[in-house]
Amino acid sequence: MKTHRIGIIMNGVTGRMGTNQHLVRSILAIREQGGVRVNPGETIMPEPLLVGRNEHKLKKLADAHGGLPYTTDVAAALADDQWPVYFDAQTTLRRYEAVRQAIAAGKHIYCEKPTAMTSADGMELHRLAEAAGIKHGVVQDKLWLPGLLKLKHLIDTGFFGRILSVRGDFGYWVFPGEHQPAQRPSWNYKNAEGGGILYDMLCHWRYVIDNLFGNVTGLTCLAAVHVPRRWDEAGQPYDADAEDAAYSTFTTDQGIICHFNSSWCTRVRRDDLLTIQVDGMAGSAVAGLRDCRIQSDAMTPKPVWNPDIPSPIDFREGWALMPDTCEYDNAFKAQWELFLRHLVLDEPFRWTLKEGAKGVQLAELGHESWKKRAWVDVPGL
Repeated sequence: MKTHRIGIIMNGVTGRMGTNQHLVRSILAIREQGGVRVNPGETIMPEPLLVGRNEHKLKKLADAHGGLPYTTDVAAALADDQWPVYFDAQTTLRRYEAVRQAIAAGKHIYCEKPTAMTSADGMELHRLAEAAGIKHGVVQDKLWLPGLLKLKHLIDTGFFGRILSVRGDFGYWVFPGEHQPAQRPSWNYKNAEGGGILYDMLCHWRYVIDNLFGNVTGLTCLAAVHVPRRWDEAGQPYDADAEDAAYSTFTTDQGIICHFNSSWCTRVRRDDLLTIQVDGMAGSAVAGLRDCRIQSDAMTPKPVWNPDIPSPIDFREGWALMPDTCEYDNAFKAQWELFLRHLVLDEPFRWTLKEGAKGVQLAELGHESWKKRAWVDVPGL
């Protein structure tokens, strides 16, 4: 058996996403399955090096998973040839400079989004990576969620006919932290620390729309700081000045109108934390994280507006649940495997640092639209 061992510097894995999705459910899960199988006699095996600023947290995480190697010396890790890949899941404000240093050290790059706080910085990372001749990618995990894979199948097989519009609802109630701990870190609600839901979620909506419904050409966005006072991890109150909700409408080059609500201030009464409804001439679908329900034109009821009587139609009953026709993997793990194959086999991987910069651009333009109360065009990068 031929094994390609790929050393990966994993910076920022003591955080929630870094630990759960990238280390445990992706890299360690790949190792537990015996690596990424290329053919019956060849595999790719990731070898993680945990990196961070807090040695106590690193040791605790490393020990919990069988004694993984770890270090707080990022410079030494970057100088070591046994770790050719750099992965970054730090807070947003730290990412640009860290990735820039890794590129200068000749490392291949895979990182979380946003890749930077400005699209100019995001594009600079892309240009530096291209000039260095390294391979690079950005996490765009929602494309591999089972619900969105089912949507993609419906689009590819012509189920919708001509698509008219898309409506996305994302969010949940994040407790302010006064009476019980918040589910998200306090930096998410502080502008000075790179917080705000526009940078957190519009980066996602950019790649979801671009990959499924056409390239984004324009937008209008209204955001808000609905909860201006929150409590941090130490139980201390602070002024939350970063937006915690955003209401955005996008147009695409396919003539599709996409509206996405993003909120950390809403209580869920829908099928999932994220639902995306796609309406077309021949049918509609509503996808969640895992499930997707469809209604064809032939099965569409014909309601008549009459608020004086209870509705004679059970609108939920007319939707069919799409079956699981395959086994779906963790979305983060699925993209990690594609990136590892790209590294070793040179297979195509289109989710590059430039795609990451496009997400940052949309967040920037969302801020511009909110500030100006105006429609904003989306120029090419």
